[in-house]
Amino acid sequence: MNLNQITVPSLDVSKSISFYKKLGLKLIVEALPHYARFECPDGTSTFSVHEVSTLPNGDGIYVYFECENLDDIVTDLIAKGVSFEHPPKDQTWLWREARLKDPDGNQIILYFAGKNRLNPPWRI
Repeated sequence: MNLNQITVPSLDVSKSISFYKKLGLKLIVEALPHYARFECPDGTSTFSVHEVSTLPNGDGIYVYFECENLDDIVTDLIAKGVSFEHPPKDQTWLWREARLKDPDGNQIILYFAGKNRLNPPWRI
């Protein structure tokens, strides 16, 4: 089994398209106003956004995008006007993360974990 795609809810798919294109995802399906799909810049995973009339309650969806050159990517995105909740910082779980939210409040985490993503010291 291989994870192919993640889909997040959106009140305005057009706004989401602009946001995710700015992050570097490549738009491959545009079925406005209901749906959009993107290719990730690395690998073969896809990511999509679908229109909803109301967003889920609580913290929303968390989506992690791994970036080898995290600090450079965040610097470039800030220069393009993307706002971060916090810049890259080292976490206790041995990942370096920067956090932001998409236009619908979904949590987006850009991170680099290297070998610790699949093989942290506490792996079973």
